Amino acid sequence: MNGARLLTRTLRTAGVETVFSLSGNQIMPVYDAAIDDDLRIIHTRHEGGAVYMADGFAQVSGKLGVALVTAAPGFANALSAVYSARMNESPVLFLSGDSPIAERGNAPFQELDQCAMAAPVVKATFRPTTPTELGQMLGEAIRIALSGRQGPVHIALPFDVLKADVPDSALPTDLAPTPRPFDNADAVTAALAEARRPLILTGPMLNEGRGQGRDSALREATGAPVICLESPRGLRDPAIGAFAEVLQQADLILGIGKVPDFTMGFARSPAVSDAAGLIFIDPEEMALDRARALAGDRLILSAQADPGAAADAIVAGAQHIDRPDWLAAVDAARFHRDDPSTAPGIHPRTLCTHLQATLDAALDPILICDGGEFGQWAQALLHAPMRLTNGLSGAIGGGIGYAIGAKVARPDATVILTMGDGTAGFTLAEFDTAARANTPFLAVIGNDACWNAERHIQIRDYGENRAIGCDLDPETRYDRAAAALGCHGSKVPDDARIAPAIQAAFASDKPAVLDVAIASLAAPVFKRA
Repeated sequence: MNGARLLTRTLRTAGVETVFSLSGNQIMPVYDAAIDDDLRIIHTRHEGGAVYMADGFAQVSGKLGVALVTAAPGFANALSAVYSARMNESPVLFLSGDSPIAERGNAPFQELDQCAMAAPVVKATFRPTTPTELGQMLGEAIRIALSGRQGPVHIALPFDVLKADVPDSALPTDLAPTPRPFDNADAVTAALAEARRPLILTGPMLNEGRGQGRDSALREATGAPVICLESPRGLRDPAIGAFAEVLQQADLILGIGKVPDFTMGFARSPAVSDAAGLIFIDPEEMALDRARALAGDRLILSAQADPGAAADAIVAGAQHIDRPDWLAAVDAARFHRDDPSTAPGIHPRTLCTHLQATLDAALDPILICDGGEFGQWAQALLHAPMRLTNGLSGAIGGGIGYAIGAKVARPDATVILTMGDGTAGFTLAEFDTAARANTPFLAVIGNDACWNAERHIQIRDYGENRAIGCDLDPETRYDRAAAALGCHGSKVPDDARIAPAIQAAFASDKPAVLDVAIASLAAPVFKRA
């Protein structure tokens, strides 16, 4: 057995069946070893796409996602997507080929200090110097990715380490995540019982789709509203309506896997009342240090624990307090969707009405909302029990990869991806990957022939005639591009064509693109009078 075989055997032991990858010289030993361990490789068109797919797979499956790319330029191409996976709290093993250890410092092909570059965007990074060390580091990397606040971990794979022989005894045996329990449930229960207007805020790991019902269980057990803050638009996230208005009214905020950041106005006034008590539970001591500094004398408790374990402990020990008026007030703000906007073309609201009907009819619906203005409309107006977004990173362009990863994780699911025309251009070639991998999903491109978010910022901040560099060609046919890459494609110019186009897309049993001519509207920001 060589180092590459040690890697593939370890992945199989960890339950990995699929690796998302773009090939290159430095990782050919792993490709060869994958054959013997029946490890499926989905070969992508860009290294970033491989990471997005591993990220989407991890979010939907709850398991380890694996991305494998080649050294130096391949590794660097993937880093933006790795940052998104970190902010999404997705357990991804990010593997990159590397130059040989024996030639270190002699300017071998594609020599690069990958660990130094990866360090800011991963939980941990490793570069083994022997195959035995590779086994040890693999075990540690998998444990770290799945423990605490989940996230990507990087291993650079030197070419000579992959080719060197290694005994079976080097295979790691302990791949289980390290649990961190929560022992302060009584203190939290007491604080919640005294509060009149408590709020429980969570991060991505405890959202509706990934939290295994913990959001509903917390609400039922405590009588407190539970909100996940996971949008790059923070409190202007249209998916939470006018929630910012009631956040200001809370007298207690309990953050589970969520500490002060931009999404809650750093827990400062005016976003959060100066009189509100604050409790923060987080797996990372550094995050808690930041929380303590921002909370000051408002801090009631800070504790280090896994978000899931903390939620379970609080539910088990909770004292239910009936707060019907407070729950109703938070729900009314959160689900407020008043929007009087009009413009020429298909209104995003009309398009979303058709898409919601499709999601409602599906047995296992998965909604993916990429970035941009149309993506924000979709996040505001569409719902599915499992939803993936562009997340706290604010990056756009990962949606096609997320959709492929989602279909690999749940092949029978109905997956709908929404994105703007600007967003579609980032990874358009991955529709070829979707076709080759036989992962049919529906991609709806809201096409208003511009970078709409940036255009509205320019007009708002600099003046009506100061928009520059935001126009796209209205004649571009994304449906035809997708069809040329082996997918189904359809142009939707008016309201009457939406429903037939959706039906034809699913009937094709292929990855499908609807290029929809939407009204050029800014994303909604919901406020009440």
